[in-house]
Amino acid sequence: MGKKNIAIKIACENRKARHDFFIHETFEAGLALQGTEVKSLRAGKANLKDSYAVIKNGEVFVEHMHISPYEQGNIFNHDPLRTRKLLMHKAEIIKLFSKTREKGFTLVPLKVYFKHGRAKLELALASGKHNYDKRQDLQAKAAKRDVERALKDRQRY
Repeated sequence: MGKKNIAIKIACENRKARHDFFIHETFEAGLALQGTEVKSLRAGKANLKDSYAVIKNGEVFVEHMHISPYEQGNIFNHDPLRTRKLLMHKAEIIKLFSKTREKGFTLVPLKVYFKHGRAKLELALASGKHNYDKRQDLQAKAAKRDVERALKDRQRY
Protein backbone atom coordinates (compact mmCIF):
# COMPACT_ATOMS: atom_id res chain seq x y z
CA MET A 1 0.00 0.00 0.00
CA GLY A 2 1.35 3.37 -1.05
CA LYS A 3 0.62 6.82 0.24
CA LYS A 4 -2.80 8.22 -0.53
CA ASN A 5 -3.02 11.36 -2.62
CA ILE A 6 -3.72 14.36 -0.44
CA ALA A 7 -5.85 17.00 -2.14
CA ILE A 8 -4.37 20.42 -1.40
CA LYS A 9 -5.96 23.58 -2.80
CA ILE A 10 -3.90 26.71 -2.33
CA ALA A 11 -6.07 29.71 -1.42
CA CYS A 12 -3.33 32.37 -1.33
CA GLU A 13 0.43 32.61 -1.14
CA ASN A 14 2.97 35.15 0.11
CA ARG A 15 5.56 35.02 -2.69
CA LYS A 16 7.42 38.10 -1.45
CA ALA A 17 8.25 36.38 1.86
CA ARG A 18 10.89 34.12 0.29
CA HIS A 19 12.46 37.20 -1.31
CA ASP A 20 12.49 39.28 1.90
CA PHE A 21 13.37 36.58 4.46
CA PHE A 22 15.64 33.59 5.02
CA ILE A 23 13.27 30.70 5.78
CA HIS A 24 14.77 28.49 8.52
CA GLU A 25 11.87 26.18 9.37
CA THR A 26 8.21 25.80 8.39
CA PHE A 27 5.21 24.68 10.43
CA GLU A 28 1.64 23.78 9.52
CA ALA A 29 -1.09 25.37 11.62
CA GLY A 30 -4.87 25.19 11.50
CA LEU A 31 -6.85 28.41 11.15
CA ALA A 32 -9.75 29.25 13.44
CA LEU A 33 -12.14 30.97 11.01
CA GLN A 34 -15.72 32.18 11.24
CA GLY A 35 -18.54 31.43 8.80
CA THR A 36 -18.18 33.48 5.67
CA GLU A 37 -14.37 33.69 5.94
CA VAL A 38 -14.11 30.06 4.79
CA LYS A 39 -16.25 30.73 1.70
CA SER A 40 -14.21 33.80 0.87
CA LEU A 41 -10.97 31.82 1.28
CA ARG A 42 -12.25 29.05 -1.00
CA ALA A 43 -12.87 31.75 -3.63
CA GLY A 44 -9.22 32.84 -3.22
CA LYS A 45 -10.07 36.27 -1.82
CA ALA A 46 -7.26 36.55 0.72
CA ASN A 47 -3.98 38.42 1.00
CA LEU A 48 -0.96 37.58 3.18
CA LYS A 49 1.05 40.69 2.28
CA ASP A 50 2.35 42.46 5.43
CA SER A 51 0.94 39.73 7.69
CA TYR A 52 2.84 38.22 10.59
CA ALA A 53 2.25 35.93 13.56
CA VAL A 54 2.65 36.67 17.27
CA ILE A 55 2.58 34.52 20.38
CA LYS A 56 0.40 35.84 23.24
CA ASN A 57 -0.36 33.90 26.42
CA GLY A 58 0.77 30.58 24.96
CA GLU A 59 -1.36 30.95 21.82
CA VAL A 60 -0.37 31.92 18.28
CA PHE A 61 -2.28 34.60 16.36
CA VAL A 62 -1.88 35.86 12.80
CA GLU A 63 -2.30 39.60 12.34
CA HIS A 64 -2.94 41.78 9.27
CA MET A 65 -4.10 38.83 7.17
CA HIS A 66 -6.77 40.22 4.87
CA ILE A 67 -9.75 38.01 3.97
CA SER A 68 -12.23 39.94 1.82
CA PRO A 69 -15.89 39.95 2.87
CA TYR A 70 -18.00 37.31 1.14
CA GLU A 71 -20.35 38.86 -1.46
CA GLN A 72 -23.45 36.94 -0.35
CA GLY A 73 -22.55 37.22 3.35
CA ASN A 74 -24.38 40.55 4.02
CA ILE A 75 -24.80 40.92 7.84
CA PHE A 76 -22.82 37.75 8.63
CA ASN A 77 -19.52 39.10 7.27
CA HIS A 78 -16.61 39.71 9.64
CA ASP A 79 -13.86 42.31 9.85
CA PRO A 80 -11.39 41.60 6.98
CA LEU A 81 -8.28 42.37 9.07
CA ARG A 82 -9.28 40.77 12.38
CA THR A 83 -6.71 38.83 14.40
CA ARG A 84 -7.12 35.09 13.78
CA LYS A 85 -6.06 32.29 16.08
CA LEU A 86 -3.75 29.54 14.81
CA LEU A 87 -4.22 25.98 16.03
CA MET A 88 -0.91 24.32 16.91
CA HIS A 89 0.43 21.76 19.37
CA LYS A 90 1.73 23.13 22.66
CA ALA A 91 5.25 21.76 22.03
CA GLU A 92 5.42 23.58 18.67
CA ILE A 93 4.25 26.82 20.29
CA ILE A 94 6.92 26.55 22.99
CA LYS A 95 9.59 25.88 20.36
CA LEU A 96 8.46 28.89 18.30
CA PHE A 97 8.31 31.09 21.40
CA SER A 98 11.89 30.24 22.38
CA LYS A 99 13.15 30.80 18.82
CA THR A 100 11.38 34.15 18.39
CA ARG A 101 12.97 35.39 21.64
CA GLU A 102 16.31 35.18 19.81
CA LYS A 103 17.34 38.32 17.97
CA GLY A 104 16.25 38.63 14.36
CA PHE A 105 13.69 35.80 14.17
CA THR A 106 10.06 36.39 13.24
CA LEU A 107 7.02 34.32 12.26
CA VAL A 108 5.90 34.86 8.66
CA PRO A 109 2.86 33.21 7.00
CA LEU A 110 3.82 31.69 3.64
CA LYS A 111 0.55 30.32 2.28
CA VAL A 112 -3.03 29.41 3.14
CA TYR A 113 -4.42 26.19 1.72
CA PHE A 114 -7.13 23.59 2.21
CA LYS A 115 -6.07 20.08 3.21
CA HIS A 116 -8.80 17.45 3.64
CA GLY A 117 -11.33 20.30 3.63
CA ARG A 118 -9.70 22.16 6.52
CA ALA A 119 -8.04 25.58 6.25
CA LYS A 120 -4.30 25.42 7.03
CA LEU A 121 -1.61 28.08 7.17
CA GLU A 122 2.08 27.41 6.47
CA LEU A 123 4.03 29.41 9.02
CA ALA A 124 7.77 30.04 8.68
CA LEU A 125 10.40 30.83 11.25
CA ALA A 126 12.38 33.46 9.35
CA SER A 127 15.04 36.11 9.64
CA GLY A 128 15.23 39.23 7.48
CA LYS A 129 17.48 39.64 4.47
CA HIS A 130 19.63 42.68 3.78
CA ASN A 131 19.66 44.34 0.37
CA TYR A 132 22.99 42.74 -0.55
CA ASP A 133 21.53 39.27 0.22
CA LYS A 134 18.62 39.98 -2.13
CA ARG A 135 21.00 41.11 -4.88
CA GLN A 136 23.08 37.94 -4.48
CA ASP A 137 19.93 35.82 -4.80
CA LEU A 138 18.91 37.64 -7.97
CA GLN A 139 22.40 37.24 -9.46
CA ALA A 140 22.43 33.50 -8.65
CA LYS A 141 18.98 33.11 -10.21
CA ALA A 142 20.08 34.94 -13.38
CA ALA A 143 23.26 32.82 -13.63
CA LYS A 144 21.26 29.62 -13.26
CA ARG A 145 18.85 30.77 -15.96
CA ASP A 146 21.78 31.55 -18.32
CA VAL A 147 23.32 28.11 -17.74
CA GLU A 148 20.01 26.37 -18.43
CA ARG A 149 19.53 28.43 -21.59
CA ALA A 150 23.06 27.55 -22.79
CA LEU A 151 22.47 23.84 -22.14
CA LYS A 152 19.17 23.96 -23.98
CA ASP A 153 20.80 25.66 -27.00
CA ARG A 154 23.63 23.12 -26.93
CA GLN A 155 21.17 20.19 -27.04
CA ARG A 156 19.46 21.62 -30.13
CA TYR A 157 22.48 21.07 -32.34
